[in-house]
Amino acid sequence: MNLTLGGNNFTGIISSELIRSSSSYVHLDLSQNHLTGFLPMEVGQLINLEHFDVSGNLLSGEIPPSLGSCKSIQYLHLQENFFQGTIPTDLSSLRGIETLSLARNNLSGTIPKFLENFTFLQSLNLSYNNLEGAVPIAGVFRNATATSVQGNTKLCGGIPEFQLPKCEFRHSSKRVLSLTLKLVISLLCGLSGAFFSFAVLYFCCFRSKKKEDPSSDSENFPKVSYQSLVKATDGFSSANLIGMGGFGSVYKGLLDQGETTIAIKVLNHDRHGASKSFIAECEALKNIRHRNLVKVLSACSGFDYRGSDFKALIYEFMVNGSLEEWLHPTQTSIDTDQRPRSLTFSQRLNIAIDVAVALDYLHHLCHVPIVHCDLKPSNVLLDNDMIGHVGDFGLVRFLPRTLEDGFGNQSSSIGVKGTIGYTPPEYGMGHEVWPQGDVYSYGILLLEMFTGKRPTGDMFQGSSNLHNFVKAALPEQVLDIVDPVLIQEKVEGEMSANQHLTEASTTIRMTFEESLISILGVGVACSADIPGERSDIVDAMAEMCQIRNKLRADKMLD
Repeated sequence: MNLTLGGNNFTGIISSELIRSSSSYVHLDLSQNHLTGFLPMEVGQLINLEHFDVSGNLLSGEIPPSLGSCKSIQYLHLQENFFQGTIPTDLSSLRGIETLSLARNNLSGTIPKFLENFTFLQSLNLSYNNLEGAVPIAGVFRNATATSVQGNTKLCGGIPEFQLPKCEFRHSSKRVLSLTLKLVISLLCGLSGAFFSFAVLYFCCFRSKKKEDPSSDSENFPKVSYQSLVKATDGFSSANLIGMGGFGSVYKGLLDQGETTIAIKVLNHDRHGASKSFIAECEALKNIRHRNLVKVLSACSGFDYRGSDFKALIYEFMVNGSLEEWLHPTQTSIDTDQRPRSLTFSQRLNIAIDVAVALDYLHHLCHVPIVHCDLKPSNVLLDNDMIGHVGDFGLVRFLPRTLEDGFGNQSSSIGVKGTIGYTPPEYGMGHEVWPQGDVYSYGILLLEMFTGKRPTGDMFQGSSNLHNFVKAALPEQVLDIVDPVLIQEKVEGEMSANQHLTEASTTIRMTFEESLISILGVGVACSADIPGERSDIVDAMAEMCQIRNKLRADKMLD
């Protein structure tokens, strides 16, 4: 039996009930929809399955090891999702597989050696993940046409056609312990019992303080010293200052003898609420992991050279800076001889989807729902591949599940949360933070990305705002409000498509305008003043993905 539901724009999750009801199917196709959540463990019950395709969705979590029980699978397509973790060793039992595609996910770890032994494997696509280590050289890996590993920047070795760097192995020689060394070790083991009691006492005395300072949890945050950060930043030199926020400054630094570039957010203790912001950010970041969230590498909590409190968070450095820098280049960059850098239509669309996926994760997929409270271009950072990462969790709020979706009469005395222009109107009236507040901020962000206009610009005074400005222009005047950079890109695209074929140019123009109307429509729907009229982030994310899929189908996007 076959079940083909691909390309129908379905939303929701793949339920365990659906999997159990499909136990007799040989062909199951759920591809190119907008399915979210995890792939159920019950997928292992599909023992008759030969073709399984869930590609082109929004699935996350780890690939379930139970897939290894589906030993009849010949074609397995999991590409273009948000799967993370390592490739399960349980898949080694899929000896009859012919096509395996795990491309464009967030998989990590090494490439399993068992893939070399798949005799029938004719096509293997592992491209654009975070895989590392040596690429095998036997089996399907001997054929560069049948195997794709591009986009994994930490891979090495493999056959020459892969054009990967050579692997560097560190050889360590086994040394035989001398009798004296053995005696020393024995003595140390004996003394360890005495120190154990002191360790227990220390733990009891400082346990309460540790709870107050989440950064002291070394299990979640590997600690670095103040001295190492001083060295990494040349004494926190102004030359390494790359940003300043409400509660601290951000420096660029080099660790591990200059091999690791990092971003260091140093807390400003003189600012009211800074310590609370630091604790909130630690609490949030130690429990969340997602490809579209900025990754925290370490933390530092101690004293500086003057004996004053020093707290810092160390992040993965984002080489392409913030979205703010790309949307609104500084006058300095404009005055240079080089053409100011700008984002293409495709890049803006992908980044907008990255941010929506991050918010969906925070609102719906975390153990405790999280509201970001300060979504804006300067808090969206871009890596080497121009993938968007939401950062700065200093204002986050954790919500009880019972309040996650409701708009009640919760009040707050904290005041307006976030940044003027991106903060929803209800926050100014005392409403407690909630996911729909982030949705409003996302809508404004989306409008700014495609119009190039700040929500706090001079043209928006009194009752005028970016939301009403865009809403009034749709759909007939969409080209009058769009970022001129995108208009120039459209014109160049028409010219390169064909200068003589009017029909080809018309197709590009219509596709461009239609997609802009749809995208800005999502932004308007998300940024409605009345909360009940706003879209949910899941619906916004699904619609944005649908726009991208249509453009790809029309060969308008890579």
